[in-house]
Amino acid sequence: MHVMYENGVQPSQDPSGGWESEESIDIEMAHAMAPNAAIYLMEAQSSGFGDLFTAIDQGNTMILEQAGGGSLSMSWGSGEFDGENGYDSNFSQPNVIYFSSAGDGPGVNYPSASPDVVSVGGTTISRNASTGNGELETAWYSTGGGPSQYESIPSYQSVVKNIVGAQRGTPDVAFDADGRTPVWFYDTIPINGQSGTWWLGSGTSVSAPAWAGIVNSTGSKNASTTAELTEIYNHMGNASDFRDLKQGTCGNYAGYLTVAGYDFCTGVGSDLGKPRK
Repeated sequence: MHVMYENGVQPSQDPSGGWESEESIDIEMAHAMAPNAAIYLMEAQSSGFGDLFTAIDQGNTMILEQAGGGSLSMSWGSGEFDGENGYDSNFSQPNVIYFSSAGDGPGVNYPSASPDVVSVGGTTISRNASTGNGELETAWYSTGGGPSQYESIPSYQSVVKNIVGAQRGTPDVAFDADGRTPVWFYDTIPINGQSGTWWLGSGTSVSAPAWAGIVNSTGSKNASTTAELTEIYNHMGNASDFRDLKQGTCGNYAGYLTVAGYDFCTGVGSDLGKPRK
């Protein structure tokens, strides 16, 4: 089971766009990666943190009641703030794995910075203009990422301590997010005042639900996000599991370099398969 979380109003009441397109992208990216998953959309009453985390708590309950476990992805975030770790307990429901967009600009976002969520950054997929075949995957220059100001290094990142230092590093993994290499999504509600059916979407709002769907589609569940991330970092460098991206930059002044192993642009890399049976 997979629960999507968005802030917004009912899609039928949102003809101007806004969160409507976000919701469609999230649902359809999760479905594309996990076509057999039951997908539920949770909407908050407002963008206030009280309402946001109320919706997450409701999602936790639904996942356990309906399927006994699953994944929950969040395509929203804010800049980091003192006291953010006080909200981390919202991501502690057993048998639920949480995914969060790393953000679409330089810097670290919350809840992406929480050690209790899988932080998903962005990449660029280069394709042959004639055949459409993939040629190269690199870091997306606008992806969020970096060391958290307020969250300490979690145990699963001890293998990259020489990079993240004493702080939690983001992102953990990555997926296509560049507006120059977008994904198609379907929506019949007018978006930004324009009518249509097929639209192009991008950003780490694509990345987080895609990764949630990928993990869901493996058919097995880790007991927590920490267990999921421990498995991810234990498989770091395994060429059958991850594409270790080694080109591109991100961050302020393009200061973060994409290198072999872990980096602040793409984490351990992009997904290449389903290692669990």
